[in-house]
Amino acid sequence: MRSFRIPLLPIVALSFAANAAAPPRMGDQIEGLTESQQTRFELGRIQFERNITVEEGLGPVFNQTSCASCHNAPVGGPGAQFVTRFGRIDKKGGFDPLAELGGSLFNAQSISEECADEIPALANVTSARITPGALGYGLLEAILDADLVANAAGQDAAVRGVIRWTEAIELPGVARVGRFGWKAQLPTILSFSADASNQELGFTTRLLENENPPRGDVNLLAACDMVADPEDTEDSAGVDFLDRVTDFQRFLAAPPQMPAAGMSGEAVFVAAGCSTCHTPQFVTSTDMSLEEALRGKTIQPYGDFLLHDMGAAADGIADGPAGVRDIRTPPLWGVRTRNPMWHDGRVLGGSFEDRIRAVIDLHGAALSQGQATSAAFDSLSSIDQQAMIVFLDSLGRAAFDGDGDGDVDLQDFYGVNGLLACLGSGVSPDDACAVHDLDADGDIDLEDAEALAMDYDGGWYDCDDNGEHDLVQIAGDPVLDLDFDGELDVCNACPADIDDSGEVDTDDLLTMLSEWGPCAGGCDGDIDGNFIVDIDDLLLLVGTWGLCE
Repeated sequence: MRSFRIPLLPIVALSFAANAAAPPRMGDQIEGLTESQQTRFELGRIQFERNITVEEGLGPVFNQTSCASCHNAPVGGPGAQFVTRFGRIDKKGGFDPLAELGGSLFNAQSISEECADEIPALANVTSARITPGALGYGLLEAILDADLVANAAGQDAAVRGVIRWTEAIELPGVARVGRFGWKAQLPTILSFSADASNQELGFTTRLLENENPPRGDVNLLAACDMVADPEDTEDSAGVDFLDRVTDFQRFLAAPPQMPAAGMSGEAVFVAAGCSTCHTPQFVTSTDMSLEEALRGKTIQPYGDFLLHDMGAAADGIADGPAGVRDIRTPPLWGVRTRNPMWHDGRVLGGSFEDRIRAVIDLHGAALSQGQATSAAFDSLSSIDQQAMIVFLDSLGRAAFDGDGDGDVDLQDFYGVNGLLACLGSGVSPDDACAVHDLDADGDIDLEDAEALAMDYDGGWYDCDDNGEHDLVQIAGDPVLDLDFDGELDVCNACPADIDDSGEVDTDDLLTMLSEWGPCAGGCDGDIDGNFIVDIDDLLLLVGTWGLCE
């Protein structure tokens, strides 16, 4: 029998405040959208995931067939897809993107062998790029240029980032602070979407009507491109692909952070100098033309959106005023889920701690502005280093996700760091149980249990129809669920009847044997709810063999 370090608590009717609901998870829509905006978000997701066909205008050279092919962890987030940039550095260090030969982007796919791209022999530098995430893009777009400028001005001269002044494709002639792309080359989501459609899909829109010629050869383009430009067309509602995918990205929620504040590792992060470039907080514009869901919001992106000299750890590719050693600081929100890391994806695999340590080490590369911060981390005690890594691991963690796997399931209720094991205890933000302290009141109580039930991936389950979720009742009195399946035992008098046939028989035995062993997310054959199908479950099944009474 499993033991719990909790007192038995009375079952009470709860009135949980709406503003204490769990924040959106990675890939969810932002809170506070109107019904119309929610519809735009969902229709945008469909287009974001849709594969563009050759008949619609894909190519002739391209890297992927849909936005979600790259932005897929989750949809709209970062990904493990790589693209290649190339160019030529001359003896004096000048960079030539070899645009006349199709550079600086190499498209790995084409509609035919004859129309294929290639990296020219003249190129003496190539660099991989991984896909940045679009999560929270509407909020990032809503940061005032003036605030980004002021933030840069306040940085120490030795590590001060450089603002990339650029223009939105849709609004030429108006200077804006770039904030999207590895070289901070784009200031708006619409521009980002148009550029990605053109560069990565070979799909032309009203903003960028000209294809990229394969190998830079316009004659080859004329022979390969059979679809009139612009290739983007309006749907039945009169909205085109470009605006649909922009809507989706605009309304994507920021990655969650749990706990949201107070971890000692963040103080270490600040003291080590990391927060200079990875600026913790901004407040979005209060301009009334912005949607209410985006207006005047305090956000914690942990990024300054400026170009920084990363020295020998940079990409060797220039882009306009952004030099071969310049990389835009990526926001750290959601960093716990990124694999690979670094602009070229060189940090791949291993544990989150392994990847973070490798990235911090890369900040110390020759000539990098991050050298002092990397050295400061190395000089920390092992305790402080670990505290900082645990803090970074909170960036992207969902509320109630005790096991850190990105969902909220029975393991997060019954597991080692599950809510039930934490219930009744006082917690600080550094405690593992703090992931369940949604209302940040310093303890784990039945209000937190109800919030978990509302956010539970298993949905709303009230087997006795008394108006309370079973998990809330179980939190109040764990003996109501002695088989640990998340359902009141009174509703399941025959727990070994796995297939609900009314009889414990050979079919149930075969199901149990097929699931034998650990099952971290819970499985039907785990009758005693210890997340492993083993001899104890088999004995329970054999002991109740026959018709259920």
